[in-house]
Amino acid sequence: MSEHVPQVHGHCDPRFAAVRTAFEENFSSRGELGAAVSVTVDGVPVADLWGGWADPARTRAWERDTVVNVWSTSKGPTALCAHILADRGLLDLDAPVADYWPEFAAAGKERVLVRHLLSHRAGLSGLREPHSLEQFYDWELTTARLAATEPWWEPGTRSGYHAFTYGFLVGEVVRRVSGLLPGAFLEREVTGPLGVDFTIGLPEKEAGRAAELVHPPTASTSEQAAIFSQLAPAALAALANPVLGATEANSPGWRAAEIPAANGHGTARAVAALYGIFAGRGTYDGQRILSPEAAERVREGQGGCLDIVLGTGLGHETEIGLGLWLSGPTESYGPNPRAFGHDGFGGSCGLADPEAGVSLGYVMNRMGPHIADDPRKQALVDALYSAL
Repeated sequence: MSEHVPQVHGHCDPRFAAVRTAFEENFSSRGELGAAVSVTVDGVPVADLWGGWADPARTRAWERDTVVNVWSTSKGPTALCAHILADRGLLDLDAPVADYWPEFAAAGKERVLVRHLLSHRAGLSGLREPHSLEQFYDWELTTARLAATEPWWEPGTRSGYHAFTYGFLVGEVVRRVSGLLPGAFLEREVTGPLGVDFTIGLPEKEAGRAAELVHPPTASTSEQAAIFSQLAPAALAALANPVLGATEANSPGWRAAEIPAANGHGTARAVAALYGIFAGRGTYDGQRILSPEAAERVREGQGGCLDIVLGTGLGHETEIGLGLWLSGPTESYGPNPRAFGHDGFGGSCGLADPEAGVSLGYVMNRMGPHIADDPRKQALVDALYSAL
C-alpha cells in the first residue's frame, strides 16, 4: 500500500472479505484518517479491523485498543440502561416521568411518559435559555433546567431529535431509580461483567489511547448563519445551544463529564458488543442482559414522521423505537426494515439486526459533514449485507 493508504490490521473471516474491502476503500477513496469496524454474527466476531492514524498529524497509529468519542452512538448504551431497569420491573415505560422525578411535572409536563423520553417525543429537544458547554458539565444544573422548562411541542405527538438532552432526561430517570448515573450503572451491569471497552466520558488514565477527533468540513460563518436562520426554534435549541464539535470533544473537560447522549468512548469492538445485546435478543457472549421481550421492545416503533429537528436535513420521514432508529425504507441499518441502530455525529454507528443475528460497530476520528448515513458507514453496512 502507498503511504497515503495505511495498512489495515486485525482479522476478517473470508466470507466477509467485502467488509474488509469497503473498510480499505474508506481510506483510499472516502477520506478516512483513522477508524475501526467490528462485526459479529450470532455473537461471534467475524470481522475486527482497524487502521490509520489516531491524530491529524499522523504521529500515532490507530491501535487495536484505541478508543474514540462516538457522539450519539452513545445513545444505544444509554437506552439499554433504562431497558434493564424496565425489564426488572423497577421502571414502567408507560408511567409519567414525574412518578420517578417529581420536579419534572413542572411547566405542563405531568403527562410526559418515560417512553416519550426514549423516543425523542418529550418536546425537550433543547433548553429555551442559553446553556453553555460548561453548564452541560454540571449534571444537577442541566437536569434541573430540563425539569423546569416547558416543551417545544405537545409531547408524544412527534419526534424531534433530543441531540444532547436525551442523555440527561433518560439518565436522570436511571439515576432516580437505581441511584447511579448511567455511566456507573452501565459499568456495573453490562460493560464490567462482559469486559466491554466502553465508558460514558473517559477516565483520565485512559486519555493516552484516545483518538483525536477532526472537524468535518465547515461552512463559512455567513453560510452557518443562513443555515441556523432556517431552523425552527426547537431545532436551533437542539443543535446550537451550545454549538459543539471536535475541539470541545477533545477537551479534558468533555471527557471528564457525564453526557450520556454524546460522550461515550469506546472501540468498534465495544460498540458491536453493546449493540450485539440487542441483536442477540438480550444475550451476548453467553450472558443474558435483557429478556427476549425487553430486547424486542427497544425497537417498538413509535410512529413515522418528519422529525422536527432533523427533518429538513434528512429530507425524509424516520421512525424511532424506544431508544434506537429503525432502518426503515432508507435502509440506514441494512435491508431489513426492522433492523435498528444509531449513528453518531460525523459518522460512527452501531447496528443490530436480530433476524440476521448481526451487529456492527464503526468508529472513526475524521468527522464527515452528514447528519446521518455517512458514506463510509453506509459502505460498510452494504458490504456486510452483501456477505450474508
